[in-house]
Amino acid sequence: MDYEEFLEIVSRQTGLDAEAAERAIQATLETLARRLSKGESRDLLRQLPAELKPYVYTDKDPEAFDVDEFLRRVAEREQVDVEEAERHARAVFWALGGALDAKEVADLAADLPEEFDPLVAEAQRRHVEVMRSSEFLSRVARRAGLDAEGAERATAAVLETLAERIAAGEVRDLIRELPVRLHPPLRRGIAGRPGTATRMGLEEFLRRVAEREGVSLDQAREHAAAVFATLREAITDKEFFDVTVQLPNEYWTLLPRP
Repeated sequence: MDYEEFLEIVSRQTGLDAEAAERAIQATLETLARRLSKGESRDLLRQLPAELKPYVYTDKDPEAFDVDEFLRRVAEREQVDVEEAERHARAVFWALGGALDAKEVADLAADLPEEFDPLVAEAQRRHVEVMRSSEFLSRVARRAGLDAEGAERATAAVLETLAERIAAGEVRDLIRELPVRLHPPLRRGIAGRPGTATRMGLEEFLRRVAEREGVSLDQAREHAAAVFATLREAITDKEFFDVTVQLPNEYWTLLPRP
């Protein structure tokens, strides 16, 4: 694949003009080069068009940052918000899938943590659909009768409390399937607990949600049900089962009916 074709793919998938698409490519590849091992960066250099090689070349040791930090850095380099950076990065990874041979795509995937899967899936031609955060929050708002700001507070309170209640590995799986704007409360939930999942009944779960959100217990129950119903639509059947199977039966009053 030559440079013009690579640029055209990114431009077509993002709707950006050539100049903006080039900025997205540069921001994504420069950030990727800081995350990959030196050996993997060298392997990329061998297969990418000459015009892209300066973005990937590095003589620095790799940094072990997560996908949220990856997208934050892309956004900063590109001067866009994080959600736009995520959309653009996915298009760049799709283009990488066409520019690299199958072995190199596999090596690239192996060099990145599992939470990068929504990006890596593009290179592997495995499209992973991630609901946009604006759509997620809009559905919560509609179900709970909240405005946009209230829906964001409710969603953050429920997700942070859920991350305290379920296994850390399951939280990381949730992060892979949810938009980047919803990752911080999940990460706070893991960081704020003493290692293992915090055992709590439904009443304690709702108390924590209410306290974080600044609402009554009845409102917390209504908002939690709205978030769980939206979560059911945003993630795969398997992931929703894996999350909810960890919850005691009393939580079922919050869950959407099949």
